[in-house]
Amino acid sequence: MTQGRLTRIAMLALCWTVVTIDVQAVDGPQTNVVLILIDDLGWKDSGCYGSTYYQTPNIDRLADGGMRFTDGYAACNVCSPTRAAIMTGKYPARMLLTQWLPSGRWSPTKNRLREGRYLSNLPLEEVTIAEAMRQAGYRTAFMGKWHLGTETYYYPQHQGFDVNVGGRDYGAPGGYFYPFKGSWKIPTTGQMLHKDPPLPGKSGDYLVDRLAEEAEVFIRESANQPFFLMLSHYAVHSPLQGKPGKVARYEKVAKNHRQGKPDYAAMVESVDESVGRVLRTLEELKLDQRTLVIFTSDNGGFAKATDNSPLRANKGSNYEGGVRVPVIIKWPGQTKPGSISHEPVISTDFYPTILEATGQDTRPFQHVDGRSLVPVLTGHGDLDRDALYWHYPHYNQHPQSFPSGVIRAGDWKLIEAFETGELSLYNLTDDIGETNDLTDRESTKVTELHGMLKAWRTEVGADPMQPNPEYTGAKP
Repeated sequence: MTQGRLTRIAMLALCWTVVTIDVQAVDGPQTNVVLILIDDLGWKDSGCYGSTYYQTPNIDRLADGGMRFTDGYAACNVCSPTRAAIMTGKYPARMLLTQWLPSGRWSPTKNRLREGRYLSNLPLEEVTIAEAMRQAGYRTAFMGKWHLGTETYYYPQHQGFDVNVGGRDYGAPGGYFYPFKGSWKIPTTGQMLHKDPPLPGKSGDYLVDRLAEEAEVFIRESANQPFFLMLSHYAVHSPLQGKPGKVARYEKVAKNHRQGKPDYAAMVESVDESVGRVLRTLEELKLDQRTLVIFTSDNGGFAKATDNSPLRANKGSNYEGGVRVPVIIKWPGQTKPGSISHEPVISTDFYPTILEATGQDTRPFQHVDGRSLVPVLTGHGDLDRDALYWHYPHYNQHPQSFPSGVIRAGDWKLIEAFETGELSLYNLTDDIGETNDLTDRESTKVTELHGMLKAWRTEVGADPMQPNPEYTGAKP
């Protein structure tokens, strides 16, 4: 055997030793991640956020064990853009994915402006949080509402998830009781979309329970390896269908003491039970002390389902009722149980937070707009961020909704109405209900924030609205 060959063998042996040591170094207990995303859950729709009507003992227990953010925000006032922001760590405007899919609310004769352009699928070029976690050796699963693209190329299994249970192109199920079928009339065409069941079941099954059951199965199957689970409930989105027994209990509450419809309250309670099932499974398997749990919503509460007071407006609006949402994070050993943060945080922040909390390098080239919440969660600092931004160049049919841009900087929030150019300024510390417009009294602050908002739109390449030549002046 030649000296050169001996040298090559020795080098290969050394490389194998190095690789083996490196793998063993990360082969110990790793932090698992469970991200629970509820659809249309309002900011005040749980006990820990002040509701006395909705029964949420498990969500409240999660808050007692972690940190509750009073100023948590969804990246958009409707669902798909927020979901894209969670998956990518980018503002919807930067991705050109600013509207729910497939939309269909714009009228060529009744709306003054043409809507901004938007993508109909989450681009495959984005390196999603699921792809990042899978690259780090995690088993990944998505369960529930996807609403980020069509079946052929853009489902969860195409975006980094090893397991996809119930993730489809539509934003709401046909029904919450088996067989979960139904239809939806597409506004722009009048054609019917027939919704196939998102997952199998049997007579009597309730969709919220089925997804919780599948989540438990995944956790048990993955107990001996690191995992990332995204439990993305279709609930509490319409159709409002609660379990009859629960609905009956809420119907017994006097109407002047109800925060929302009994069917909706029953759905909230079922969602809470699903959270409890996940938490109990983690505890039973002794995984709870090394599992990061994030709980949030994709936008504010639906106007026809719940009362978002003291916040103004509802889902679909850029007032606080449309974009402020619950955010609870439990990180055992790192976050003080029962702690509360008033730091403004947003959907884009979960991506870098998950990476840092699981010991990975962050990816600032990907989660461009997100900030890791680790300094806040550990009590070691604040976020290095000047403001939060929103860009919604679209129309929808929700109350108090209009095409607009928003900036929140510190206590201040500025809203720009795209149709009229009108600006509104609020101090959220003094006026969380946005009832007192301060534009006349705070002209310097208005100029400052409007300048920041315009500069941000340029920086992210936000697509503008344009005059609509077909507009006839008819009311929508």
